[in-house]
Amino acid sequence: MRVAKPRRAMVVGTGLIGASAGMALRRAGWHVSGTDSDAARQAEAAERGALDEVGVDPDADLAIVAVPVGAIAHVAREALAALGPSAAVTDVGGVKASVVEAVRSPRFVGGHPMAGSELEGPQGADPSLFEGATWVLTPVGDTDPEAFRLVSSVVGDLGAEVVALSPERHDALVAIVSHVPHLVAATMMAEAAAEAEEHAVLLRLAAGGFRDMTRVASGHPGIWPEVCKQNAIPIKEGLGRLRSALDRVISTIDAGDSVGLTDLLESARKARRSLPKGAASAGPLSELRIRIPDRPGLLAELTTTAGELGINLFDLEIAHSAEGDLGVAILVVGSAQAAPLREALVANGMRVATRELG
Repeated sequence: MRVAKPRRAMVVGTGLIGASAGMALRRAGWHVSGTDSDAARQAEAAERGALDEVGVDPDADLAIVAVPVGAIAHVAREALAALGPSAAVTDVGGVKASVVEAVRSPRFVGGHPMAGSELEGPQGADPSLFEGATWVLTPVGDTDPEAFRLVSSVVGDLGAEVVALSPERHDALVAIVSHVPHLVAATMMAEAAAEAEEHAVLLRLAAGGFRDMTRVASGHPGIWPEVCKQNAIPIKEGLGRLRSALDRVISTIDAGDSVGLTDLLESARKARRSLPKGAASAGPLSELRIRIPDRPGLLAELTTTAGELGINLFDLEIAHSAEGDLGVAILVVGSAQAAPLREALVANGMRVATRELG
């Protein structure tokens, strides 16, 4: 009786995210190799169970690049060259447009898990880190459907929910929900620390609200200069909008407008309470079959349409026609999300058939 060989993955960079991915992949049955420019961190990751072996694995089906943003493109190109022609490469960086443009390979699928910890390095690694998290993938016009399907499937196996966005859309949104909040938290913390030099009791008075707002400022600062460099325009735009919003708050207070201030606070409270609590369970599933021209770019169009609607793709397949230039894309989504996705695709001129899966 033949025993199936485990799937093979390689992790490049064994910090918090890379080591956590290695642990999660091993728990899911993958054979994981890995490397890191820091030999001590690489050895620690292996010791803590993030790797089966140290080194480059030319037989890996998938490589996950978990290095600082400024190094991703170079390392990803090296991984593509080292692995076989059917292997896929993805990354975990917080900036996508510049990285995807620099790598320019159908087998590279840009990625960004929206997960993290105040802990650092392999010591903070946790195989459950991605469970319930959103993991953004950024396919483009020439992305290989099989590469996207592999990366998407692996992300799902790690417990995360896939959201597909264009690289540019990702960078604009992440500036709002991640980069700007981190800079604001760091600024608030720095201001409080400066005041505390004159008023020693200040930080002792810091209550839960201040601690909650500044929690992310405890993260390692090393990644942020490069993130701000690579995503400068969306970050500056987000900070500009925040500055304008704070000016409006100041004007509201100056005017003694209690109603306006209450409306702002109530609106914020409702928005905060409606934040998603994590990935939903699959529940009933539906299949959408879309007749499409067999041409580059369709994968990105389909997946980013779903991503803009906040719809998770549980499976994706593109069946190419043996005759003519038409094919069929098969998407599997939660049944409750099938109708809005179908409407959006039909509005884009596509013919879509749906059916419930048993």
